[in-house]
Amino acid sequence: MLKGLYTAHTGLVNEQNRMDVLTNNLANASTVGYKKEGATSQAFDDILSYKIKDTSESPNTAKRLGTLNMGVKIGENYTDYSQGSFRVTGNTYDLALAGDGFFTVQFTNKDGETSTKYTRDGSFTLDKNGYLVTADGDYVMGKNGRIKLDTLKEATISNDGVITQDGVQVATLRITDFEDYDYLEKYGENYYQPVDGAKVKDADVQVKSGYLEMSNVQVVSEMVNLISITRAYESNQKIVQTYDDTMDIAVNRIGKV
Repeated sequence: MLKGLYTAHTGLVNEQNRMDVLTNNLANASTVGYKKEGATSQAFDDILSYKIKDTSESPNTAKRLGTLNMGVKIGENYTDYSQGSFRVTGNTYDLALAGDGFFTVQFTNKDGETSTKYTRDGSFTLDKNGYLVTADGDYVMGKNGRIKLDTLKEATISNDGVITQDGVQVATLRITDFEDYDYLEKYGENYYQPVDGAKVKDADVQVKSGYLEMSNVQVVSEMVNLISITRAYESNQKIVQTYDDTMDIAVNRIGKV
């Protein structure tokens, strides 16, 4: 068995996974409120350090042949929730969150089913009925439900999310935060949804009217990583080619002697 061939294969698969995550980040570098992702991997020595102290298996337990694994193991992807930069728009209904938390949205899927989602994308507008909605037409939620405003009156939005018209408080934005973001998953369309175990907490955040939070993807940093991934992929590719040449010599040349 050519162990190095399998090791190079795991390296190729790992670099491909890193490349997929990186290209998705670059594709969303201009997406409002997007949070970049990262990929993790585990080497043999990392796993070995845990396995040495693992007492769940008896040291005298017989193990099957062929369980030896070599190379790198793809780990879990993660999301970087760090704050993105703010872009000034001057539009009252363009909102950005300074701090931790999410806008609460009533999402409607293609089957007409509604559910609650969360987003950092604050590019909102008013529909023809005066409801505050997202760019896709989903309702932005306030503390008392959907937010409906008078389209003929000017509105102001304070740092604590209170919306007023003609000096009268009309609604308050529902800003939701979670104790542990590991219990959030990306849903699509720039939304997040909680999974089992997610716990809601009070959001320590300020709402900035007239601003949009841009993606936290650093294009220059991602391009540097792109070069690093490409070179690592090529190195593993050369190992595979070297083994292929070695096997060719062993089979077609030495084998004839």
